[in-house]
Amino acid sequence: MREKARERIGEVDAQLRRGIVGQSEFLKGLLIGLLADGHLLIEGVPGLGKTRAVNLLARICDVSFKRLQFTPDLLPSDILGTRIYNRQSAAFETVRGPIFANFVLADEINRAPAKVQSALLETMQERQVTIGQESLEVPLPFLVFATQNPIEQEGTYRLPEAQLDRFLLKLVVTYPEEGQEADIVRLVLEETQTPDLDLVLDGTEIREVQQASRSVFVEDRVIDYATELVRATRDPEAFGLEVSRFIEYGASPRGSISLVAAAQAEALISGRDAATPDDVKAVALPALRHRIIPSYLADAEGITADTIVGQILGAVSVP
Repeated sequence: MREKARERIGEVDAQLRRGIVGQSEFLKGLLIGLLADGHLLIEGVPGLGKTRAVNLLARICDVSFKRLQFTPDLLPSDILGTRIYNRQSAAFETVRGPIFANFVLADEINRAPAKVQSALLETMQERQVTIGQESLEVPLPFLVFATQNPIEQEGTYRLPEAQLDRFLLKLVVTYPEEGQEADIVRLVLEETQTPDLDLVLDGTEIREVQQASRSVFVEDRVIDYATELVRATRDPEAFGLEVSRFIEYGASPRGSISLVAAAQAEALISGRDAATPDDVKAVALPALRHRIIPSYLADAEGITADTIVGQILGAVSVP
């Protein structure tokens, strides 16, 4: 089962690379999120292919897909749905919103106000939506791909910590490497339309490869290593790190769960049937960077969550 899942994910990766130049770590993060059944927060300046990559992934997978452009005047009902009065039946009916899709792209998620962010919490965690007296399940698989721009902050709202914790990984998309930008220009100039991609997975097959990822063996020492990394975000002095003044809040146990789940996906992609401490290290930065809340002093001194995670990786002994 795992070998077949590995082959199918390799096909998805090959199809993605037909429409995206470079960005290997970003594309691997998309695959890990797909395998680990986790929502992804994607950060990067405009024009780096964030939305394009998610659109391509949705075209490769035979699932329902909705793109939502978040704006400050958005209402929860615009996403979740609402109840309307039907004059013909003289009764209220539930109209489902665009959140009822397998893949949901939430573009510029930090432009939506707090009410909308709160409305997403139940859907992202419980995979259900409550409208009036009804609790409605969203279709499975269900993944939220949220993008945000780290530079333009006017008219944006900081995502609440409770919502950040719902994302499996935070992927940071960077500028293309030397030589790749010219390839990007050629790719776009040669396109008369979006690339003609093959369908690789349907909803049932996505659930199967996710099950294969969850079946990857994880030793107790690997679990212990993941939990030690997370504990170091809350009690760095126990590991000889003097960074407590730079951390307002550390990662929750959901961080440990995400670390192990992402490490299983990393192992599967890499062709292994068991997760190793190196797999945990490989996913530690995207799994923890959004779960560490830097203090005001850290912001003042230019110390980021990425810096703190790097110090923790160097301080916690690898089994």
